[in-house]
Amino acid sequence: MPLPKKIGFLSFGAWHPGGGMTHTGGDALRQTVELAVAAEELGIDGAFVRVHHFARQLASPFPLLAAIGVRTSRIEIGTGVIDMRYENPLYMAEEAAAADLLAGGRLQLGISRGSPEPAWRGAEAFGYALDDSRDKAELFRAAIAGAGVVRADAGGAPGDSLLAVQPQSPGLSDRIWWGSGSRSSAVWVGEQGMNLMSSTLLLEDTQVPFDELQAEQIELFRDAWAKAGHTREPRISVSRSVLPVTSDLDRRLFGRDANEDQVGWLDGAISRFGRSYSGEPDQIADELAQDAAVEAADTLLLTVPSQLGVEYNARMLETIARHIAPAVGWEPKAPAAATT
Repeated sequence: MPLPKKIGFLSFGAWHPGGGMTHTGGDALRQTVELAVAAEELGIDGAFVRVHHFARQLASPFPLLAAIGVRTSRIEIGTGVIDMRYENPLYMAEEAAAADLLAGGRLQLGISRGSPEPAWRGAEAFGYALDDSRDKAELFRAAIAGAGVVRADAGGAPGDSLLAVQPQSPGLSDRIWWGSGSRSSAVWVGEQGMNLMSSTLLLEDTQVPFDELQAEQIELFRDAWAKAGHTREPRISVSRSVLPVTSDLDRRLFGRDANEDQVGWLDGAISRFGRSYSGEPDQIADELAQDAAVEAADTLLLTVPSQLGVEYNARMLETIARHIAPAVGWEPKAPAAATT
């Protein structure tokens, strides 16, 4: 039985001192929390943040996720994605569990090797080897599942018992996603038993439209999941840039988007970048309903132009929720109950 369709926003949280509505890192953090609150009130399912280092974008997700968690009560809170090259997996396990407990078990953490960063050997600057992201992910997942990861101290010598990191947050280990950029890595994700997070680009090109290539990636993931014998139903997300044009400002900003796939060179590979969906809401609804990967996934993440501010993005999300998302099988959730 297919999972209910969910939609969420995905924000890079970019800021620029000289333009837009987001001028500082503090602006970016506060506005992300405010947009999550507004999205929950609209009935939207998820608030996700991108993680980048050495750039004017969101970088340290867990304080932000915890802040969103205590300001909201229903919406899923996640990342898309945390670059494991820059992480200490045991410290990250503690932070993730603490944020998840504060949010009442709503974290959906996307992790991966990450995309190219602006810093030369940036992970080394953090004190880590250049590319052991899968090993780190394995240790992180074991830690949040409650495995013992270090021997106890028995009077100045290593004891026989193993200690787990604390705190533990039940169920978090089933809410880890891997950001996959190819069909082959999607197979590995399915074998590992993580949820699949696929973005607006793939690090390969087979001369077919992006949505069809991504739908093939999803099918390979599902096959690998089934062959591995995992018992729960996996989650799958895809990301899309959806920009409804309903005002003169929208038209000036997005009225000239090409709305076509792009092919280019990224991270040492020929890559296919998915199209944007911009235009009148009815037109976007018809086109998005024909997107093969959107149909195959249970979660659609909408990238937002975060530098345009909370009011603009909340209005855009409301337009999508009312006039576009129902075409792909989504239904708004009831507003969160008031808290005292």
